[in-house]
Amino acid sequence: MIDSPGRKASHFFAYVSRLRWIKRWGLMRNAIDENVATHSWEVATVAHALALIRNRHFAGTVNADRVAAAALYHDATEVITGDMPTPVKYYSRVMREAFGDIEHKAEAELLALLPEDLREDFSPYVRESRLGPEEKELIKAADRLSAWLKCRAELRAGNPEFGPAEQQIRARLEADGLPEVQYFLEVFAPGYDQPLDNLLG
Repeated sequence: MIDSPGRKASHFFAYVSRLRWIKRWGLMRNAIDENVATHSWEVATVAHALALIRNRHFAGTVNADRVAAAALYHDATEVITGDMPTPVKYYSRVMREAFGDIEHKAEAELLALLPEDLREDFSPYVRESRLGPEEKELIKAADRLSAWLKCRAELRAGNPEFGPAEQQIRARLEADGLPEVQYFLEVFAPGYDQPLDNLLG
């Protein structure tokens, strides 16, 4: 271990690791608890896949690794703000603008926890405004896919509470019309409905 007595300790990762204690879907009865850390990992893997699918099958030139890294941090501010339910967050223009301002302040707070010489390196991932349009599009699509898969899991667990959300999110995914999302729905999504023994072939 390198001795570095002159370096100031940073609480960034200790703080971000607490995303595991932030519960999602707080307004709904859940059969399967989901936290923001688990959700972020799933969004990152799905966003990475969507980027690779776009590049391989739909003439894309997206940096899939950058998309995956940004997706890992896409909800990092929720360690400060908590998980705001979608119906509340998007209830009105005033609510959207107010919550957007809170998120921007939370991004700045998180970056301030980092050593000063690393802040610019992390900024493109922590600050959503630093992402390109294709990166934002793929991360948002992966976020929706993750939410839809959660709804499907709840329905399989016998929880009808998630029925309307499942239909609304699927309709939105279809309306977005992204070919890589359709690919994921056709090729990968059916496996989520299968028992373990079937997954192992």
